[in-house]
Amino acid sequence: MATNAEKAAEIFNQWVGKADKPGEWMTIDQARINQFADCTEDHQFIHVDPEQSAKLSPYKVTIAHGFLTLSMLTHLAKTVEAGFGAEPYAGIMMGVNYGFEKVRFPNPVKVDSKIRMQRELAAVELKNPNTIHLIQKCTVEIEGEDKPACVAEWITRLMYS
Repeated sequence: MATNAEKAAEIFNQWVGKADKPGEWMTIDQARINQFADCTEDHQFIHVDPEQSAKLSPYKVTIAHGFLTLSMLTHLAKTVEAGFGAEPYAGIMMGVNYGFEKVRFPNPVKVDSKIRMQRELAAVELKNPNTIHLIQKCTVEIEGEDKPACVAEWITRLMYS
């Protein structure tokens, strides 16, 4: 008899290569950028000093830290409706971040820009009878921009009972 993870892997595999609908937009404001700067001790002027950014930065405004954009994936993912629904999560005990592949930041997120996630299931790996790795290609779009803010392959480990 198949385990919960094996059943889930079968369902997930049907969705490999298919994109979910984009998630909801969220605004990245200066307060969030400043809070992130405080947490990470990264107070470079391009993030926290609007006056100096207007004079010296090629963007003429402050920009979000790339790692801030990356850290928002957890929230942005909650706003994306997965095409496969809840069925493959039957019997799940927990999901944890396992890591990333190929993280890139092709375009800065300027202060007060709106971002959202576009996600595609890239691969499913059954690691053992009770554990799956989901590899999702996550693209963080910026409203009104042609190039995304971030593209990353996110590996999530799902552990089943």
